[in-house]
Amino acid sequence: MSTTLPRAVLTDFGGVLTSSVFEAFQAYSASVSGDPELFAKLFSSDPAAGELLVEHECGRIGQAEFEAGIAAVLAPRGVDLPAPGFVDAFQALLKPDEAMLAALGRLRAAGVPVAIVSNSLGDDCYRGYDLAALADTVVISAEVGVRKPSRAIYELACSRLAVPPADCVMIDDLEHNLRGAARIGIRCLHHTDAARTVATLAEWFPIPV
Repeated sequence: MSTTLPRAVLTDFGGVLTSSVFEAFQAYSASVSGDPELFAKLFSSDPAAGELLVEHECGRIGQAEFEAGIAAVLAPRGVDLPAPGFVDAFQALLKPDEAMLAALGRLRAAGVPVAIVSNSLGDDCYRGYDLAALADTVVISAEVGVRKPSRAIYELACSRLAVPPADCVMIDDLEHNLRGAARIGIRCLHHTDAARTVATLAEWFPIPV
């Protein structure tokens, strides 16, 4: 990894530019099952659910097929997901992180190239956001057919910005996504809250905190 300061920013969307994905999943899981860890455990330990998530995030199946598949996995466990499905209900729990959105605006105003690199969940998960106004380029997993933490999605984002990976920083709330970025030399910034992330960015780029 380069020891020089980064020149460009790659950032996740959900959980970085929005409120916590983990908290939203916990709230939704508790509402449908009483177990706040239901979906976290499902996607980490059930091969069928994990494969459905990969296929959906890579754009090979749509929201309706993904939701139907997850409902089928959960039904034998006594969990009935409400129609038409859970994705929109989950997405409604995510709120814009105004501090991070403002920081992104200050970066771009300072001439820093910015890319959003996001694994999509749902057919319309970015509604209400003008992604083109937030970043110089937007790399969405369902649109490009590859998902984080594959190095290919980070390589594509760097190529679109015309900035080498060693000169970029990736912001993500998931550490395994950051490990994927690090494999091609991208500096990594683990997002836990806006104040810490913005303060770190201000050390690297000419933006006010």
